[in-house]
Amino acid sequence: MKFLILQTLVFSILFSSGVFGQKFLEGNFLFSGKKESYLTLTDGKEIVGFIDDIDRKKGLIEEITIKEKSTKKKLKLKPEEIKHMYICPSGYDKMNAELSKIYDVPKWTSEATLNEGYIKEGYSYFESTEVMIKKKKMTLLLQLLNPGFSKGMKVFFDPYASETGGVGVGAFGVGDFRLTGGDPKSYYFKKGDDVAFRLYKKNYDDEWKNLYGNCPKLMSAFKDKMGWSSIENHVYYYSNTCN
Repeated sequence: MKFLILQTLVFSILFSSGVFGQKFLEGNFLFSGKKESYLTLTDGKEIVGFIDDIDRKKGLIEEITIKEKSTKKKLKLKPEEIKHMYICPSGYDKMNAELSKIYDVPKWTSEATLNEGYIKEGYSYFESTEVMIKKKKMTLLLQLLNPGFSKGMKVFFDPYASETGGVGVGAFGVGDFRLTGGDPKSYYFKKGDDVAFRLYKKNYDDEWKNLYGNCPKLMSAFKDKMGWSSIENHVYYYSNTCN
């Protein structure tokens, strides 16, 4: 009952405030072990199964245990063994995914490999990507937050990011579940084929030219709105106009 009241309140705030447009999806922490997950391994093997366990360190996935649907066997997989995967959020994180679907994407500008159907069903999309962490290159399995407009620029969820105390839906803590509020202070950014890196809010101004310098139209269009609060608009414009 409390969940339904909370859900109604959240939708009311969203609709009344008109927060529509191209937004990043919510990052998810908890995933269903009852709904099918779809994994593609780096060797090309396709796996359909059910998430049994996810081991993390500082929020980042270290190992996934999945029970294959066909064989009933459990497989333990490291991020470097997985090319990409679609897994379904559970509980309150599932509600976040449902809320995110109101940000419908009329024109997808993403890689052809992305399954639009899974995304619109509420699945989270993860892919393995190389990331620079303190001068060390690592392979991480990260959730893509802009699947509908990721051509040329991918933004990944940073599960260890702190958040601003911005006005909006607000932050709610319910047991072991977390509903995010405010704006994350960091993301993992990947431009084209470059190695991804963690981008902090405090460094966004310094990285502006590195990210968007090859698109004069964007530099001109947002010359008065270059701040972190417009980051989603910057990425959406870049994906649609600069590629």
